Amino acid sequence: MLARRFLYIVAALIVLVIAAGIAWNLFPDKMLRIAFVPKDDWASPAAPAPDYATPGAWLARPDMPHDPAHWLPRGVEAAHQQPVAIFYVLPTSALTRKSWNVAADDRESSGRQVLFARNEASVFNSVGTVWAPRYRQAVLGAFLARDANSQKAFDFAYHDVERAFESFLAQIPPGQPIILAGHSQGTLHLIRLIREHVAGTPIARRIVAAYLVGWPISISHDLPALGLPGCATASQSNCLLSWQSFAQPADPHNLVAVYEMSPGLDGKSRKGSPMLCVNPLSGNADTAAVPARLNHGALIPEKDLVSATLTQGTVPARCTPEGWLDIGAPPAGYSAYVMPGNNYHVFDYALFWANIRADAENRTRAFLR
Repeated sequence: MLARRFLYIVAALIVLVIAAGIAWNLFPDKMLRIAFVPKDDWASPAAPAPDYATPGAWLARPDMPHDPAHWLPRGVEAAHQQPVAIFYVLPTSALTRKSWNVAADDRESSGRQVLFARNEASVFNSVGTVWAPRYRQAVLGAFLARDANSQKAFDFAYHDVERAFESFLAQIPPGQPIILAGHSQGTLHLIRLIREHVAGTPIARRIVAAYLVGWPISISHDLPALGLPGCATASQSNCLLSWQSFAQPADPHNLVAVYEMSPGLDGKSRKGSPMLCVNPLSGNADTAAVPARLNHGALIPEKDLVSATLTQGTVPARCTPEGWLDIGAPPAGYSAYVMPGNNYHVFDYALFWANIRADAENRTRAFLR
């Protein structure tokens, strides 16, 4: 009797797993919303505002002894001349659905923040010191809801980033060159920050480059409002870079839907307009395919996801006419966290780590000249 009951339980579990798999394949967007969108309306978080005059409000800054942005993969040497100050804004690391924003020092997402700083912000530590503010970011569900609650969550998070940038400017030497870098939600906030606080100001002349990765930017409807051009070539400075990585067979319809749903910074529809895509392997804004042999090092996560190995010649890249980045067949070693549609969003930096590092060095030399 016990054996039969056990078999019934196992059979029931198998049916549930199969049913969940079918539901995911048929309705992935709906399943994601159920899993991650908060049930309650947005309310101002009880978490206190970070004090960016103090080290505790930063995940990375020059005077921190255990700064994750100092990390380097095996075989890469640290640089000594670092003339640039890097303002790096973290992507979404909060997955809870209990609230729309989380505390800046949220324990549940802090480990992911360290991983992102190691795998992304570290590419810039050869040209300067990284400042990465902790902020009361919007949770993952805010990207899926697309309603008034999500807009309030993004606005709330942005104002922390805005205050952090003001503190960053006050704490670095006047006139020091700046790199702006972000990913996903971090890039979303940087786009607004550039429009409201950089474009048309003396700060704009200090921008070596802005790496606005993992968020779509319309060449015709967004770029003019940002006051800086897209980077056309690898030798150009004082310009913007962006890309969003998809493997084949690629299905970027979710990206395109969000992109076309919201108006550009000029207030006009972005429908049908190409997105800015600068190939991270070449540094050029064109549709030329760059073979994997010219990828000088991708970070491949190890089983614990804490360590990563820098491996050459693994991932090619080509900007499509629409503006998303085609990385060819799914690369080995990245199966965890690949998003629907073969979207390699989580690995936008890791796939091209060594080339982005060289790109920042090239643009810094060009800027200083």
